[in-house]
Amino acid sequence: MAFLRNIATVGGLTLVSRVLGFLRDILIAAFLGAGPIADAFFVAFKLPNFFRRLFAEGAFSAAFIPIFSGELAQHGRERAMAFAAQASSVLLWVLLGLVLLFEIAMPWFMYVLAPGFAEDQEKFTLAVDFSRITFPYILFISLVSLQGGVLNTLDRFAAMAATPILLNLCLITALAGFARAAATPGHALAWGVAAAGVVQLVWLMAALRREGVVLRLPRPRLTTKIRRLLTLFFPVALGAGVYQVNLVIDVIIASLLPTGSISFLYYADRVNQLPLGVVGIAVGTALLPLLSRQVKNGEGEAALESQNRAIEYALFFALPAAAALMTMSLPVVTVLFERGAFSAADALATARALAAFAIGLPAYVLVKVLAPGYFAREDTRTPIQIGVVAMMLNVVLSLILMAFLAHVGLALATATSAWFNAVMLAQGLKKRGHLAMDAQLRRRVARMLLCSAVLAVALAFMGDGLAGPLAGTQAMRFAALAVLVVAGLVLYGGLAQATGAARLDALWRSHGRKLG
Repeated sequence: MAFLRNIATVGGLTLVSRVLGFLRDILIAAFLGAGPIADAFFVAFKLPNFFRRLFAEGAFSAAFIPIFSGELAQHGRERAMAFAAQASSVLLWVLLGLVLLFEIAMPWFMYVLAPGFAEDQEKFTLAVDFSRITFPYILFISLVSLQGGVLNTLDRFAAMAATPILLNLCLITALAGFARAAATPGHALAWGVAAAGVVQLVWLMAALRREGVVLRLPRPRLTTKIRRLLTLFFPVALGAGVYQVNLVIDVIIASLLPTGSISFLYYADRVNQLPLGVVGIAVGTALLPLLSRQVKNGEGEAALESQNRAIEYALFFALPAAAALMTMSLPVVTVLFERGAFSAADALATARALAAFAIGLPAYVLVKVLAPGYFAREDTRTPIQIGVVAMMLNVVLSLILMAFLAHVGLALATATSAWFNAVMLAQGLKKRGHLAMDAQLRRRVARMLLCSAVLAVALAFMGDGLAGPLAGTQAMRFAALAVLVVAGLVLYGGLAQATGAARLDALWRSHGRKLG
């Protein structure tokens, strides 16, 4: 199946990126720990990272791909590429103005993004400096997202899926090679972010050239198609990016909590992002062009089938991942981060936030899978309405729960609002006749839940049995965690095969035939 092949391509490369991301974060934890420099950098990194996820993994692609697919199907390659070039030109000039504005106004903007830093002048100044260095990244990643949308529509997923790998390599190089030479390790990381934007842009330009595509920059004009693109984009930016917006809200509120709270949430979210990136983003990225083509061609039944299979594939991985992270949050955080400046107390605080984030993991993935059902039909109003309500719920819950659970309350509020978002998106699609769970999906999801529950219990017992190695030397910790991961994968795979939660042999054969 081409759909599975595309999911595997994006998911596989995303997995490589996430592994490198863990290496990056291990180095960050060792050099920065969870102190004021770490808090300042994570606030500064939140801005470009937010735009990276929003553009490369959500809003812009959701607005651009349906229009570009329509131009390609109805008017041919030349007209489609002309639209892409015009969109690039408009995007470039708009973002240049945005970057200039933020560079000038960054000290004032920091009072909004991290109001709690105002009481610590050193941390506030560092956050402003780091943000000014990293913010131009949004210009490059936005253009990268557009180029990636062109490639994905042409069924070329690998180059775009590899761009986060380049980001992580740049940050690892900056930290390993220049951390001691720079004023602080945070400065080295900030310059690594800026350099990564240039590297990613050049990478995708080369990938487009291999496909015979050169997107030149004409004089920017607000054509009918460009106005339609902008009309779709801004609502989708809130609708598709509600999870990312919730994380920004968490940063704003966490800046009011004791030093280290922002860092705890960052490290926990990084672990939580592994299954979200490998599963949710991979399935959503592969699903949107497919749904867009099916909707444009009037293939309603095929679109329903694609939506159901996407949900099935996503939950098959997301449910056990959530169960595992909730059960094993402390060993995971301890093995990955507890060294150098990152203490055992930091690990415990981060693990509690990770367990809370993991409660919402299936919901985060479902949002990525359900949103294309709206975007493929150029409907952005419904997701933004749901997204705004979900954000309001997140803010209210955060302010209530932080009084009792500190930073863990913020993670729990984010998870709760994500479930609200996913349920409302599903109900909206169902009412419009764009989502109907078939018998296979209902049967397999019930069995996935059972397998995931058994997995959680088994991991808890195995974790107790490996308590000694998990508290031993670095080598013993990594070995014990590897045993848990491999045992969990084998157990869940066996349970899924035995119960019929998924026919792994059938999936392998269909994927193998396509590759052959």
